[in-house]
Amino acid sequence: MIESLILLVVGFVLLVRGADAFVDAAASVARRFNIPAIIIGTTLVAIGTSAPEAAISIAAAIKGSDGVSIGNVIGSNITNIFLILGVTAIIGALPIHKNTKKYELPFVGVVTLLLGAFGIWAGAISRIAAIVFLVLFAGFITYTVIMARRSNEVAPDIKTFSLPMTIIMTIVGITAIIIGSNLTVDSAMDIATRAGVSDRVIGLTLVALGTSLPELAVCIAAALKREYDMAVGNIVGSNIFNILFVLGTAAAIHPMPFAPEFIFDTAIAMIAIIALMVFTARKSRLSRIGGAMFLVAYAAYVIYLI
Repeated sequence: MIESLILLVVGFVLLVRGADAFVDAAASVARRFNIPAIIIGTTLVAIGTSAPEAAISIAAAIKGSDGVSIGNVIGSNITNIFLILGVTAIIGALPIHKNTKKYELPFVGVVTLLLGAFGIWAGAISRIAAIVFLVLFAGFITYTVIMARRSNEVAPDIKTFSLPMTIIMTIVGITAIIIGSNLTVDSAMDIATRAGVSDRVIGLTLVALGTSLPELAVCIAAALKREYDMAVGNIVGSNIFNILFVLGTAAAIHPMPFAPEFIFDTAIAMIAIIALMVFTARKSRLSRIGGAMFLVAYAAYVIYLI
């Protein structure tokens, strides 16, 4: 068990570092082709934050660990709202942007309902569902780029690397992602077997928490610096990416059975979204009290699973 936990941590580290290297290399290539920095920041970088979830879900689906694959996405979405936003809101009340409140939050609700509908109707995340998710993902990327242009956001500072360094970073990044995802899935399955729990529970808790740690660290760091502005929008965007990009890509490669137990978990993910909408409805911010209630809800959910 100890060995598997160590390998799980090593897998998470390789995933995160590999994703960073790969995104930096991809951004450098895009910059060489004179793609506007703001577009790189809203697409490649955003996709990069979901790379660990995507790598694990794809690896798990290929290995037949559908519980880890789907559980990772649903669990990450629940963790993002209840745990990450809960912790961040306690440090300082979180404002929510008008577009996030009006468009993106309802949209993540729609795609979550769509995930549940496909699961109930077909009993699986099929290739048809994957196509629908990926088409919606392309639409969301287009929307994100348009909104970024209209908002006159400051373009991110993107470093351009030499061609040899770019190639090395790409190879190292992809290799780290592949090795890290395989280590994570294998060790998670071993832990589930030894602990006598299902791969669904491991995916919803341990794996989901591990893949959400980078977002947690970034949100806490931003809150401590009183840079609250984009926290809610980034988390909501991450949830959209997780369903449309991660599950869409994984299911396109390998369709996955949707266990009946996941209906409950999808309902919890939907409750988390509704709760965020309710708590930010009046003052367009998530208060410390709301954050504390989110943490209680997350603890209750994890205790229920275990």
